[in-house]
Amino acid sequence: MEHMQWTAVTALWVLFVGFLRLSTAEEEVLLNTKLETSDLKWTIFPQSDPEWEEVSGFDEESNIVRTYQVCPADSSGNHWLRSTLIPRRGATQVYAELRFTMMECSSLPSHHRSCKETFNLFYYQADSDEATATHPPWMENPYTKVDTVAADFLLRKGGERKSNIKTLRLGPLTKRGFYLAFQAQGACMALLSVRVFFKKCPALTRAFSYFPETVPHTLVQQAQGSCVEHAEQPGAQPPPPHMFCGEDGQWVGHPATSCACTPGYEPVDTDIRCRACPVGQFKSGPGAGLCRPCPEFSHSAVGGSALCVCRPGYHRAVSDLPEASCTKPPTAPRSIVTQINDTSVTLEWSEPLDRGGRQDLSYAVECRRCRGPGGPCSCGDSVSYRPAQSGLTARRVVVWGLLPHTTYTFSVQALNGVSQRSGAEPANESVNITTSRDVPVPVPDIRRSRATESSLTLHWHVPEQPHYNILEYQLRYCEKDKQDDDIGWRYKETKTNQVVLSELRRAAQYEVQVRARTVAGYGIFSKTSVFRTLPDVDGDSQLMVTGVLAAMGLLLLITVIAIAVFCFRKHARVKDPELNDKNGQYLIGQGIKVYIDPFTYEDPNEAVREFAKEIDVSFVKIEEVIGAGEFGEVCRGRLKVPGKKENYVAIKTLKGGYTDKQRRDFLSEASIMGQFQHPNIIHLEGVITASCPVMILTEYMENGALDSFLRLNDGQFTPIQLVGMLRGIASGMKYLSEMSYVHRDLAARNILVNSNLVCKVSDFGLSRFLQENSSDPTYTSSLGGKIPIRWTAPEAIAFRKFTSASDAWSYGIVMWEVMSFGERPYWDMSNQDVINAIEQDYRLPPPPDCPTSLHQLMLDCWQKERAARPRFAAIVSALDKLIRNPASLKIVAREGAGPSHPLLDQRSPPPLSACGSVGEWLRAIKMGRYEDSFIQAGFTSFDLVSQISTEDLLRIGVTLAGHQKKILSSIQTLRVHNKSPSTVRY
Repeated sequence: MEHMQWTAVTALWVLFVGFLRLSTAEEEVLLNTKLETSDLKWTIFPQSDPEWEEVSGFDEESNIVRTYQVCPADSSGNHWLRSTLIPRRGATQVYAELRFTMMECSSLPSHHRSCKETFNLFYYQADSDEATATHPPWMENPYTKVDTVAADFLLRKGGERKSNIKTLRLGPLTKRGFYLAFQAQGACMALLSVRVFFKKCPALTRAFSYFPETVPHTLVQQAQGSCVEHAEQPGAQPPPPHMFCGEDGQWVGHPATSCACTPGYEPVDTDIRCRACPVGQFKSGPGAGLCRPCPEFSHSAVGGSALCVCRPGYHRAVSDLPEASCTKPPTAPRSIVTQINDTSVTLEWSEPLDRGGRQDLSYAVECRRCRGPGGPCSCGDSVSYRPAQSGLTARRVVVWGLLPHTTYTFSVQALNGVSQRSGAEPANESVNITTSRDVPVPVPDIRRSRATESSLTLHWHVPEQPHYNILEYQLRYCEKDKQDDDIGWRYKETKTNQVVLSELRRAAQYEVQVRARTVAGYGIFSKTSVFRTLPDVDGDSQLMVTGVLAAMGLLLLITVIAIAVFCFRKHARVKDPELNDKNGQYLIGQGIKVYIDPFTYEDPNEAVREFAKEIDVSFVKIEEVIGAGEFGEVCRGRLKVPGKKENYVAIKTLKGGYTDKQRRDFLSEASIMGQFQHPNIIHLEGVITASCPVMILTEYMENGALDSFLRLNDGQFTPIQLVGMLRGIASGMKYLSEMSYVHRDLAARNILVNSNLVCKVSDFGLSRFLQENSSDPTYTSSLGGKIPIRWTAPEAIAFRKFTSASDAWSYGIVMWEVMSFGERPYWDMSNQDVINAIEQDYRLPPPPDCPTSLHQLMLDCWQKERAARPRFAAIVSALDKLIRNPASLKIVAREGAGPSHPLLDQRSPPPLSACGSVGEWLRAIKMGRYEDSFIQAGFTSFDLVSQISTEDLLRIGVTLAGHQKKILSSIQTLRVHNKSPSTVRY
């Protein structure tokens, strides 16, 4: 039983390694002394008294090989041996395999008192064979030391002769070649063979993609491939396939490719090549599907067919798939039966003998009147069909509106999906009928006698009847365009040629028809006439007053209910403060979930297992590296979980050589993120901890960090769009504060933006790990840790007191960043100057064109007393009010003192006199991208610049409205600066 378990474990391990490493590495040999048949002629130092000696010996297979040996009588000497120039052939790192023997010092005579059992290996790079007996100098610099090599097995007199094999890595190599150098300082040894080689990933074909032989130059080298013959990637301009070659010369992971066999070709050898479909078979679409036999009544005459052609007389409908059989039109309907009723006729028939092999059978009815020698003609619009004239699926139709004592011919056609493609007339069956002569003739046109707001009085002429008197009239009416067969019609009978329609809507149009009835039955309805009731002005006013009163009453009722619910919930929270524990999530009062610090777990890995989902590494494809994070690289990839839609993800990797603490700190962010579920919080997809490297997978945000995104799109968003972004951030922070989680590093750089401009809070737990050795200039030492001074509340800087109130301060800074399109808070002030200014109650001024209401909200967030700052729920409510009232955003804040705080100088651009050139001025206002355009347009002096208009800017090429406004505003500011003294800055 134990043997079977061990075999299963071994098989799983081999399968896992084979999954990650798709091929074995190839070695390209640069030097192998065992293959040399003549003298090596390596350079020896010192030449005056050389100790290294080239001799012939035998290897393990008794082949003659050239070797070097050294055993100096004077053990204190410095004896060197240097190879000839070895070309590197594009490799950036190579391996040297050394086979040697070493004498044990104790077995040597006593005059070898300074004997050593090690030697040193060096290399020297050169672009040409420049080495001589004296150049380069025989010392460690300029030679690069690789390692001090010690023997695992030592020789002694009468003992076993066993050689040592050591493999050492050299690099990085940058020049065309290099020399190997061996330094013996008292060692008695023999250098039996030297083999120099580098590793490369062999040419590989996978997933219908070919990747050429690749030499890795970094830890992971991306190799670009191409689709194999008769395979292609979907899309107009898809990125080429790529795969990663590891530094050990083995392909890593699976290729990032969507290559698939083209239509008409099927995969062979799993996913290696594509083969043409044989004659009589086809494959309609790209992908991994196999060729299949042609459908019924079709054929393919050549190999590689994507579609089988229909045989003569058979067709495919436009909506038919290529896999569908070819079909033909149906035969004619059979056995038409008629039932004549006054001015209507009912037609019924039987199904065709042959449907043509299709299920989409339908029928159409054609009506023709017979008019003597002139032949038949169309019945026209006076005839109606129920349920329809064409597209019938039932074998029955009623035809209305026929004239009395008239002969008609009705043809019933059978059609299916290929009837039009056949080009022939549809098969049909015809029948002739004659209507009765005693039916009343139609009523002439209807006229209006009188109209009010709610009634219509109508009359018409009495039609002439040749045989019978008219017994009564039937009138039907409905609002215009609201009839639906008989459903929307209302009916009324009258014995006279006049009627009053009452209870109508005011100012509405009505359609009216009338028909007469005799002892022979009803005639046909007259043509439709349209009449309109009168409007009621007084009624409009009364209706408006009634509506206003009703709305006020409804608003009052909603207010009372809201106050009652608020009081009830507040009472419930005070009454029931107990904690409920369920599955590790603490619930307070009415079920509010509270954040749990993963570092409170005795085993932090338990927090990862509880809050983060483990993902199989086979579900993930890494596509490209998009950045570097705190613990390693950040990549973009795709996640395809079986049964779910494939989607893009961001992948954070833990770099190699990590400690247990670094791994725990890295995964703690996943333990934190996994507790949050909110549309404005970055979503954790899962973690990969069962294989290397360890990964954290989150949703992919296409537009990246908010600060850089705003700088890239400076001036391109309206205030209402910016407020929408701020509202999303505040909503996410409201959720975090309700979870009792304090972010501690809220800044625009830690907000991510997706393709729909939705902002999401990210980078959780980062402030916990900021230590004194952090090199990020954003974070400055304070009380033993590092914090972002420009975004941090004063109590957090002074006492490291982080709360949701300190997050509110940081949110105010984020608001300033957003409204200034990514401007650096406090500009170029030093961190100490920022601290001093805040202590003296100075605050940031409003950014250009910032609405007053938003700057006031910033100042509220920057209250010195943390209890006075608004909670995030209040911030969300305030932003919602601004969104509902966009007009309030048109009131722009002006520079000057705030209601309770002095404002820092906004660091306006220097006056024209302080700028040396137009280009310097443009760079000062961060519009340097237009410097060349200004010069080409002739605006090379300040006199010309000061007179620029909007039309001039468009001609120059400044098309963005935000950039135009910024330049014109700066010109106006420069004029003011030239006319008045500068304001005093802090």
